[in-house]
Amino acid sequence: MKLSAKARYAVRILLDLARHQDEGPVRVADISGRTGVSARFIEQILKPLKKAELVTSTRGATGGYALIAPPEDISLARVIRIIEGSLCLTQCCENPKVCTRSSHCRSHRAWVRVTQVMEAELEGISIKDLQDDTIPGTAAHGCAC
Repeated sequence: MKLSAKARYAVRILLDLARHQDEGPVRVADISGRTGVSARFIEQILKPLKKAELVTSTRGATGGYALIAPPEDISLARVIRIIEGSLCLTQCCENPKVCTRSSHCRSHRAWVRVTQVMEAELEGISIKDLQDDTIPGTAAHGCAC
């Protein structure tokens, strides 16, 4: 499974806002310069984050975006749900009725279990953890996420 660029960038943008939250509203151009995400894509990503009340925007010359939710309350699972709609690996994990085989499918329970484990891990990592670089049990491996 691969996360969409939109989900990965949403985490990157929220982390940038968290790192600069003491500076007031952050301009999209500044976020773009630091994250490498285009301004147009940032605007698209910020819309659902604003609707979910994770960020707010201020208009004007000194305007920009700012976090309104504490970084420690923003889990990666929450961000992915906002952007992707679900963390489920398969449609039948979310709704077994979409597949007539779910009740006797030997792989269904495996997909449900893996989804639950992944969801628990993503719930356990917050934007604050990323900000503080305090994700237990991990080592840097050069990921270009």
